[in-house]
Amino acid sequence: MKNEIKVFCPATIANISCGFDVLGVALDNVGDEMVVKKTSKKGITITKIEGQNLPLQTHKNVAGVAGLALLSASDYEGGFEIEIYKKIKAGSGIGSSAASSTGAVCAMNKLLGEPFSNLELVQFAMKGEELASGVQHADNVAPAIYGGFTLVRSYSPLDIIKINTPKKLYATVIHPQIEIKTSDSRKILKTTISLADGIKQWGNVGGLIAGLYTEDYDLISRSLEDHIIEPIRSILIPAFDNVKSASLNAGALGCGISGSGPSIYALSKGKETAEKVAQAMQNIYNKVGIPYDIHVSTVNTEGIKTIS
Repeated sequence: MKNEIKVFCPATIANISCGFDVLGVALDNVGDEMVVKKTSKKGITITKIEGQNLPLQTHKNVAGVAGLALLSASDYEGGFEIEIYKKIKAGSGIGSSAASSTGAVCAMNKLLGEPFSNLELVQFAMKGEELASGVQHADNVAPAIYGGFTLVRSYSPLDIIKINTPKKLYATVIHPQIEIKTSDSRKILKTTISLADGIKQWGNVGGLIAGLYTEDYDLISRSLEDHIIEPIRSILIPAFDNVKSASLNAGALGCGISGSGPSIYALSKGKETAEKVAQAMQNIYNKVGIPYDIHVSTVNTEGIKTIS
């Protein structure tokens, strides 16, 4: 059995417009890397973080907290050392904390001979999400672990379903270089909704899942609407409405806020359209004058990947 492993931890898009806290998807060419080593010393030690200024203290780092949750549930008497190479910026809206949380628990599970199921790994990783946002949500960690699109059907008890990924589906994500903390963006949300908005929203969730399974791109497009969260959170994101309009005009199936923002995502049929959408997004932000990163990616149907 190996004593050291290196893993790729994918970025994720949560909510996917209509599925607040229950829908997510993993990206293929955007993510962090982690090196995890077994040690005889008990506990979790974070020895290195590159790419972001994040705490090395175990109880203040999402990877450490998630790792401790796994360790306490196992009968392993040793511990782990973790190196984190961050390529997903904190507060980006594409699952930075989820990448660290899931990378840690998946790597540890591999080194222990995989005693825990994916569902259990999600539960451990959710402890890291609680540290980051104050809430144990699974819409980022589930797709990072399972790969592809995932639905959190229930949180109590936790029930996660992996959804089919249409073969021609691409994601485009623009990340304005401003930080919106998930904990802050949750505070501005309403705690109640109207029945009319609820009906529209769960109709879109059902339509989106049906569209993904049947690979009906028109149905996917009609279902990528958010009547509840987007109208509130979009005010925090510069030029959101312009980016959304430009993306749809460029051929995107739909466009919305990735997670809690500030990243904006679009789904498209085919790479050519996804790249046109990327150019449309860039044209808007070049005028706004805010630095940004842009990504065009296929869907990662594997989740966490072992590099070596």
